[in-house]
Amino acid sequence: QVQLVESGGGLVQAGGSLRLSCAASGRTFSSYAMGWCRQAPGQEREVVAAITSSGGNTYDADSVKGRFTISRDNAKNTVYLQMNSLKPEDTAVYYCAASSQYTAVANLMEYWGKGTLVTVSS
Repeated sequence: QVQLVESGGGLVQAGGSLRLSCAASGRTFSSYAMGWCRQAPGQEREVVAAITSSGGNTYDADSVKGRFTISRDNAKNTVYLQMNSLKPEDTAVYYCAASSQYTAVANLMEYWGKGTLVTVSS
């Protein structure tokens, strides 16, 4: 079973930047598509970005397009989410997820980290 551990969350002012990291265990990280999802209080979990196992293709939600960038380093078993121009509405717990198939549907993602909180102040 793949274990995922997120880091890099914190408090940032609107307009600022954060870089989230997700460290994965195991020897099969490179076989998984990866994604970043977020969940704000009272809202459903949504996929904000996803990336294929090779890193060749990415998905970005309309709400973060042009501001967030997902990337991965398979040699380091790590996936990243660079978040720029942060807005208060980006405040949420951000989760790293892994899936056997490339997907932008949260319910189809199979493995999840415990999340890291991102708070954007106005």
